Amino acid sequence: MQVIQVEVAINAAQRQGLAIETTKKYNAATNKQHQTSMNTAKLDRETEQLHHDTVGLEIGRLIQQGRQKKNLTQKELATKINEKPQVINDYEAGRAVPNQQILTKIERIIEQNLHG
Repeated sequence: MQVIQVEVAINAAQRQGLAIETTKKYNAATNKQHQTSMNTAKLDRETEQLHHDTVGLEIGRLIQQGRQKKNLTQKELATKINEKPQVINDYEAGRAVPNQQILTKIERIIEQNLHG
């Protein structure tokens, strides 16, 4: 119904001799969701500057020492806490983003407080 009203208004304006401005929107009515925007370079710069905090080498060393005291391999410790061995490797190397649930499970198995 709105389209008809717009057309009536345009016809009335034309009859009166008024100037009518029309514009075509760029990519209007196209369903292109996979185009990169103008801000891609800006986003790349920001993501290089913004990063997640990691557990750090100190906590990694504590996990490794506690695991070795219990004579566990990384794989065995991972199995006990229902995680992949790579998760333990990342924590021990200080690369992992801290997850309190995983840290609590590790503390329980190695019987050592990792919070200092």
